[in-house]
Formats: sequence, C-alpha cells, structure tokens
Amino acid sequence: MKGLIKSAIIPSSVFIWIGFVGAISFMEAWIKFQVTELSLPVGLKVGKLVFHALNKVEWTLAIIILIQLFRTTGKIIKWSNLYLLIAIFILVLQTIVLLPILDIRANAIIENQTLPESHAHIYYVATEIVKVITLFLYGFNYHKSNS
Repeated sequence: MKGLIKSAIIPSSVFIWIGFVGAISFMEAWIKFQVTELSLPVGLKVGKLVFHALNKVEWTLAIIILIQLFRTTGKIIKWSNLYLLIAIFILVLQTIVLLPILDIRANAIIENQTLPESHAHIYYVATEIVKVITLFLYGFNYHKSNS
C-alpha cells in the first residue's frame, strides 16, 4: 500500500495541477464576465485574488512533484522530466513577469485609468495552454513508463 501511494504522488499531482489550471484559466476566468451585474473592476479584483491563489496552488504541486522525483530518482534534471521542467519554467515566467504586469494593468483599470493596448493577457493565456499541454505529456509519459 505504501509503495502504491508513493508511486501515485507524481501523476496525481500533475493531473490535479492540470485540473486547477483548466478550471480557473479556461472556465472561471471567462464565465465570471458573463454575469451582467458584475462590474469590470469587481471582476478584476476577483480575478486577481483567484489567480494569485491558483499560483500558490501550482507552486505547491510543483514542489510536491519535485520533492517526490528527487526522493525516488535522486535526479530532477534529466530528459524524461523535460515536459515537467518546461511547465515549471512557464510557471516561473508567469509568477515573476506576467502576473505582475497583469496586476498593474488590473489596478489601473480598477482606478479607472486609460491604458495603452497590451498583449500581456494573450501571452498569459498562451503560456497556460502550453503549460497544460506539457503537463499532460509529462503525466502521460510518466504513467506509461511506470506502469
């Protein structure tokens, strides 16, 4: 039983991570703006709160996966982990570059400021898509090689 739980930690964490990103980025973010009574500033405040919570969950899952990889193989940097490492690189990029840019823009809109056009949101969505694809490929390959 103990071995089964250990072997399930990595793929479970990967697919839970995919589920969180899918539910928040590809569903909640779009649906909340379908509510006509929800003003743009309130929607942006909710979005900031939700995406920062998602980011913390993603980091928690990434750390769980990395710790378990290190415990089981002693190595993290290897070809079989390439898709995972790409997903984590994207998470780093989102955390230190894209989320702060989007926060600044959201705060300015909340304060009713006019802003020049930006593609930061499109970049964020594109990185989410790539991250989910790489996580899926990693999880699928991990499961296939450990079955």
